[in-house]
Parts: sequence; structure tokens; C-alpha cells
Amino acid sequence: MRATKRTAALFLSHFPRMSRKPKKGYFVQGHFVAEGSDLDLLLEAERTGGERSRTELKKESDDLQKLGEDLLTLSSGLKDRLGLPEKLIDALDEARRITNFEGRRRQMQYVGKLMRGLDKAVLDGVRDALAEQRGGSAQHTLALHMAEKWRDDLIADDEALPKWLEAHPETDVQQLRALIRQARKDGQPDQESISKGLAPRRGRAFRDIFQIVRDAMNREEAQDE
Repeated sequence: MRATKRTAALFLSHFPRMSRKPKKGYFVQGHFVAEGSDLDLLLEAERTGGERSRTELKKESDDLQKLGEDLLTLSSGLKDRLGLPEKLIDALDEARRITNFEGRRRQMQYVGKLMRGLDKAVLDGVRDALAEQRGGSAQHTLALHMAEKWRDDLIADDEALPKWLEAHPETDVQQLRALIRQARKDGQPDQESISKGLAPRRGRAFRDIFQIVRDAMNREEAQDE
């Protein structure tokens, strides 16, 4: 502990005493040490006997703090199955409530500190859950793009309808044909739009075709699962 105090004294001699302490941390020789700060990492390196360098500890802390920030975006369903400590869950909830930049920065340092105390298996579970969420979002975006392409093709090309009906024979063909005719009619630019250089208006039929396509694709995905 003597080495730790000497290290702290040397480090702190270059910094003035803080008039107001951050929210999370501890005192060493009358000086406040914020959890997750450079000095906190330096003291931890001293406490662990120098087994890991300060640079290594700093990188690990930054990586885990970033992982904690990503946790803020994780859906409640995926987060609940991770079995995170209550203290970490409370810290994340508090971070969401903080709007002040400096306050949020300090809170995320504290989150990073708590993340360092998690087992490797829990950290791997967090990374897997985030990857699962990103994969689901990517698939959702791709499905929307596919539905938009089908809608545009159905409106623009007569040959697209037989292809769609071949893939989705349960479609109400009379309803879809009527919507396609209306969407084409709605898409014709009027004189006002031409004079102002505006894009053609998109009516309800344009949106209804997309909904029919998306619903059919959702049913198909559900059958495949």
C-alpha cells in the first residue's frame, strides 16, 4: 500500500485539489479519485503488483466502457436474459436519465468500472446479445428494401405481377391489380408538379401495395421458422 500512496502522491502533486468531487470514486491522501479515471487505473496497476501495464488497463477500461455504452441500446428482452448484476442495471438506468454531458461521462466511467468486475462468460454473453440485435436489425432493413423493390417493380413493370403471384399465389389478385392501376394513375405528374419540378405524388394505393407485399413476406418468414 505504501507504493500505492507514493504513486498517488507523485501523480497528484501535478494537479490541484478538486473543489467538488465527481459522483463515483474514493479518496487517497485527501484527493478524490474518480472511478475509471487515469489515476484509478494507475492505482489499480499498483494494487495488482504491476501484472498488467497501465496502457493495458486503460485499453481494457475503454473497451468495457464502450461495451457499457452499447448496452444502453440493447433491447429489454435481450438484456433481461443476461443476468446482469443489479448494481450495473441501476447504473445503466441512471446513465439514461443523465442529460448533462460531464455527468453522463462520469457515469459511464462508473459503468466501465462495474463492467470490469463481470465474469468473462457474462461479457461474452453481452457481446453475443449485441451481435444478435445488430443481425436482427440488418435482416429487418433488408426485408424492407426487398418489399420496396417488389412494390416499385409491380407498379413499373407488367411482368412483375405474374412473378409475384407465382411466389405468393394466396394474394388477392383482383385487389392487387386495382391498386397497381390506381398507383400508376396517382403517379402521373400533373402540370403543377411539372412546373415546380416536384416528384409525382404518392397516393394511398402506393402505400397499400407495400403493405400487401410486406404482409405476404412476413407470413413467409413465419412459415420458415
